[in-house]
Amino acid sequence: MKDGKINSNKLKVNKFVYLFVFFLFLILGLSLSYRCLFDYRANDKLTISEFIKNRNITEETILPERGTIYDINGNALAQDVSSYTLIAYLDESRSEGSDVLRHVEDKEGTAKILSEHIDTSYERILELLNKDLYQVEFGTGGKNLSQLKMEEIKDLNLPGIDFIKSTKRYYPNGDFASYLLGYTKNKEIDGNLYIVGELGVEGYFNEELMGTAGYITYEKDARGNKIANSNEYKEDAIDGSDIYLTIDSSIQLFIENAVKKAQKDSEAEWVVMGLMDAKTGEILGYSSTPSFDPNVRNLTNYLDPLVSYAYEPGSTMKTFSYMCAIDSGKYNGEDTFMSGSKTYVSELDENDTVTIRDWNGIGWGEITYDFGFAMSSNIGVANLLENVISKNELKACYEKYGFGKKTGITLGNELAGDISFNYDVEAATAGYGQGIMVSPIQILQGLTMIANDGVMVKPYVVSKIVSEDGKVVLENEREEIGQLASTQTVEKMKELMKSVIVPDSDKGTGYPYYMEGYDLIGKTGTASIYENGQYLTGSSDYIYSFAGLYPGDDPEIIMYIAIKKPKDTVNYMAPAVKDVLVNVSKYLNIDNTESSQEEYVVGNYKNKITTEIVKELENNKLKVITLGTGNKIINQYPDSGSILYSGDLVVLLTNDYNKEMIDFAGMSYKECKNVLELMNVEYNLSGYGYAVEQNIESGNIIDKKVEIKFSKIYDSDT
Repeated sequence: MKDGKINSNKLKVNKFVYLFVFFLFLILGLSLSYRCLFDYRANDKLTISEFIKNRNITEETILPERGTIYDINGNALAQDVSSYTLIAYLDESRSEGSDVLRHVEDKEGTAKILSEHIDTSYERILELLNKDLYQVEFGTGGKNLSQLKMEEIKDLNLPGIDFIKSTKRYYPNGDFASYLLGYTKNKEIDGNLYIVGELGVEGYFNEELMGTAGYITYEKDARGNKIANSNEYKEDAIDGSDIYLTIDSSIQLFIENAVKKAQKDSEAEWVVMGLMDAKTGEILGYSSTPSFDPNVRNLTNYLDPLVSYAYEPGSTMKTFSYMCAIDSGKYNGEDTFMSGSKTYVSELDENDTVTIRDWNGIGWGEITYDFGFAMSSNIGVANLLENVISKNELKACYEKYGFGKKTGITLGNELAGDISFNYDVEAATAGYGQGIMVSPIQILQGLTMIANDGVMVKPYVVSKIVSEDGKVVLENEREEIGQLASTQTVEKMKELMKSVIVPDSDKGTGYPYYMEGYDLIGKTGTASIYENGQYLTGSSDYIYSFAGLYPGDDPEIIMYIAIKKPKDTVNYMAPAVKDVLVNVSKYLNIDNTESSQEEYVVGNYKNKITTEIVKELENNKLKVITLGTGNKIINQYPDSGSILYSGDLVVLLTNDYNKEMIDFAGMSYKECKNVLELMNVEYNLSGYGYAVEQNIESGNIIDKKVEIKFSKIYDSDT
């Protein structure tokens, strides 16, 4: 410094430095603004978890609701239900900056009011409210609250009182179609607790039922609360699809009751029974024991007997070996053979022989092949394989009929079974159902050939799947596998299966299943059980089974039942089959062809004179209910083209109906539903089977929702 002057040139800064600093701050400012004001998800490079944490941005998953499983009539069989946990916010800071109280201030008043609405004392509630905590729960008295209870407390408008919502899977009928439905369990996925399906439809269609999770992102303060008016991004969850099954809950109930009684009476290792629509392949119901309640998951067996049990079927398999022989064109049912026993020389060692015998040990002397089927002769099948078809032809038939491979039904863990055999004696035993393994669903599928003139139909349990927005994303219908037997073969098989079910035990093994007036056809089976390297020899160490079709002339339903190791040799299956058959034929209004009833084809009665149609219907011995006193008919049940028989119901809606109640006693679930819709009234149906109780007496005007209760009331007396 000279003469006390400052050299100002040294303090000058290059203008380019100013520009550099300016642009640096501008870039940083724009970058920060972008991150604060715009959705960070717009660019995948910005979805950095550490950045989110540093900016106090939180993301919450929005869990979807799991789809509901319904029966064919729309009755919920599995659904999500919400429960609520009561909580109280105690920290005063929660109300800071808010125009309303967001924490509990009046603790005594709050405790008094809550004690009147939950099962917790005033003293205990007050004790909890006086704790030095941010929030508290109220123990068991404040947990698992219903939607109604939650809304009741919410309407009290108590400051600081809130709820935590939780969801669980609920099966309203408990132990009902449990293996078909399956069950669920809670599973943590990416830090969130999901309801995940296991077994049955819940497991097989888990992805469709689960839906897709959504999320919400927002800024939060140091205490974790959302900052008011801050940016928020939300993507809604897509709820799971609803699944409609093919089973009818009323038919399922008939089967469940019959199976449980058979299990109780027989003390068997297991019982399984299935019923199928013979024309479409729809499984109308099936049940097995031991069963379980999906609500508590008290399983003792994780395999579904319908598809995951493969066992030696016994003589029900003769149905398919005889079908193969008949379809070859070389079968003559009047040809004879000597029953009793047959000895085979080993194809590996001529000194080694194997003798097979008829089930009674001695046979029936020289008999025809037709009679051999009726009496379930093992030797009859052995002779067919020696004189009519070869073992290779039998194996080809079994494969063609769907044995040894999965049916493809949409249930998990289906087994293919095993129909391998090589030697002549193995082919003979395979012909009467020993030494091979098949499943119940394969037998049901195979029997569809007899109901459809030789065309096999694929079985299925899901009718349709409906997405969250109401779109039908999948709809199943009859699926033909192919024409696998001739019409002539099928007619002969019907004749043979009819010969099994006769009232005389000396003429057919199915005599316990005979019912006067019911044209049931079928085949019985008894199979030895192979365990631990040998066949068991106890008096009841067998799997007994029965496969039937009804009505025999033109089957509408197919039934199969099997029972393993009952306590004795009593036929516990016949009462179950009869009970189900009587109830289902009544419920589905299936014609008993042997009762010689005349058919009546329902016409189109709309705009016809009421009195004339009533007279016509009554002259044909039909039960007629007229809704109103109008002179013209404006609607009807059932629709035109339906086939009815003596005593069946026709309902006519006239042009002057004043909502007068009718007597629903004895009507089936389906009848009641159709009639109530015809009446155009609100209704609620509870239970399954037949109407036994209604909340409005017949003759009174309907001024509220119609409530009808159902129960099983039709029992077999044969």
